[in-house]
Amino acid sequence: MSTSIPLLRPPAAPAGAGISVLSPASYANEERIEEGLSRLCNLGFEPRLGPHSLERGPLFFAGTPSHRLADLHGAFSNPNTSAIAAIRGGYGSNYLLSGLNLNLIRKNPKPFLAYSDLTAVQLYLLDRLGLPAFHGPMVAADFDREDGVHMPSLLAALAGQPYAVGPAEGLRSIKNVPSRSVVRGTLYGGCLSILVALLGTPWEPQTEGKLMFIEDTGAKPHQIDRMIWQLRHAGKLNGVTGLIFGEMLNCGASAAPELLEEAILSALDGLDIPVAFGLSSGHVTGPNVTLTFGVQAELHTTGEPRLEILEPAVSP
Repeated sequence: MSTSIPLLRPPAAPAGAGISVLSPASYANEERIEEGLSRLCNLGFEPRLGPHSLERGPLFFAGTPSHRLADLHGAFSNPNTSAIAAIRGGYGSNYLLSGLNLNLIRKNPKPFLAYSDLTAVQLYLLDRLGLPAFHGPMVAADFDREDGVHMPSLLAALAGQPYAVGPAEGLRSIKNVPSRSVVRGTLYGGCLSILVALLGTPWEPQTEGKLMFIEDTGAKPHQIDRMIWQLRHAGKLNGVTGLIFGEMLNCGASAAPELLEEAILSALDGLDIPVAFGLSSGHVTGPNVTLTFGVQAELHTTGEPRLEILEPAVSP
């Protein structure tokens, strides 16, 4: 059963703030890291690498779990850090879940920018502490690209200003429900494959009753169908007010591009909720939109579709 706890809003992190840059999962190409750091500097931020951020190994990890945890805890407790940004996702942040120091993080809340594999950590901190999740650009996946960051949403999210995204950010409606042309709820979600991987664990996400955003990359339409089926039969779509899908990068079938949307609607058959598609947040080809999970939001699916973030995820 989903429960709600008060939001633990961190202080705002405006341009010029110090940002701790970490590798909580897999390691990244150092040239891409340098490019991402350079762009952060050009935007007026002050990025600082964690002590173990450039480690490579063991295996595909960016250091041992203890090293990655030390960097994450150090970033939250650092008084000169106003926000934390992951270098990339990949795989490995699940090994941090059991060692997270919730008391330390509760006393030192910070915006944590990440997506993909980091969905696990972000949602755990949201569910257990009320710390909003900043589903947004990462250093060597988005900041390193010339057009990789949707600056209006990033700056608004970090400053606590209301904002909205719509067709310009890829959003379009694929299922309208006339009686629910506008739906509201707590925005929640992330990478679909990570949401499913957490089912049956102590870190199972609390999706029920939320306004959900779901995205992924490199999964075939039948795999997306299967994961949605699993969420439904695990009760994780109970009471969901609406569903917003991301760009779903490389998830379509090249020979039948319409198949992905058809599979999604088929998997959701019987759920009387509006469904939108294409929002450029997470794994994307263009500017990465920042979404704040844990705050109230509103989805409009008739006329020009839009997603409105109704309340700040940070304190003044």
